Amino acid sequence: MFDKLYYQDKGLFLQSFHPAAVLAYLFVLLLLSLLYDNPLYLLSLLLLLALLIRGVDGFEAWEGFLKAGVFLMLVVMAVNPLVIRAGATIIWHGPDVPFLGRLDISMEAMYFGAVSGLRLLVIMSVFCLYNLMVNPDNVLNLFSRAAGKSVLMVALATRMFPTMVRDLKRIKEVMQFRGVDFEEGGLWVRVKKYSGLYNVMLLSSLEDSMEIAESMQARAYGSGRRSVYSRNLLRPRDYLSMGASLLALFAAAWGLLYGCGRYAFYPVADALVSDASTLAALVVVLFYLSVPLILSEGCKYCRFIKSKI
Repeated sequence: MFDKLYYQDKGLFLQSFHPAAVLAYLFVLLLLSLLYDNPLYLLSLLLLLALLIRGVDGFEAWEGFLKAGVFLMLVVMAVNPLVIRAGATIIWHGPDVPFLGRLDISMEAMYFGAVSGLRLLVIMSVFCLYNLMVNPDNVLNLFSRAAGKSVLMVALATRMFPTMVRDLKRIKEVMQFRGVDFEEGGLWVRVKKYSGLYNVMLLSSLEDSMEIAESMQARAYGSGRRSVYSRNLLRPRDYLSMGASLLALFAAAWGLLYGCGRYAFYPVADALVSDASTLAALVVVLFYLSVPLILSEGCKYCRFIKSKI
């Protein structure tokens, strides 16, 4: 279950980008999800993220993010009308509550709560895509020249969770082969069985830490200038992705300057599409953000494109 949440190299095209290009692209997606208020824009970003997650074969991992996001969306929709009463379309007149006044629930307040939950779902999807699309070791290696020791500490910390999950699964399978049934017996009996499991995992973690220390000492870590075994090179696909990300950011800034992407919920919600420029700005931004998908599909059907990028 948990192994679906962190990066796995599947040899997919979207996983072959330089970490700098991926970070720039995801930063633009995250920034736009925070700047846009129009539900149509946020929904379009969510659909784009769904296609990207499909391109990295990550629907199983995204399912957990979707469940958490939908639950939080429902919570926001339930709480927001109780604390904000600025809407003009009242759908329920509630009783008078001390210190809170009359609990009137408006359609605009529920609408704002739903859109806030949608924004949260988009943000969670961006981080899900980050986990599936970019190797964390490559990202940390990108910043290792500026802060080598700090990056090493972060790298060890980020690798700890998936390593512990893998070791826990392996140790549990070994104990089951030896006849230990973790579902048999009462609560106290099962607690004792799991305590033995965690004791073995703790000893295994200590042994792994000693092996890491010995490996660092064998490689003369800290004895001189840091060397690099392999380097991530920027390729044409990376330049195209970063250029498209910047163009999408500029197009979005131009649209926001002229009101495209902004949205007012109170006292009465605006129309999703006020004029043709609203759709035009959305289409331009989505086109630039779709460049990685276009390159991915192009490599599947055109060898010439694959050889050039």
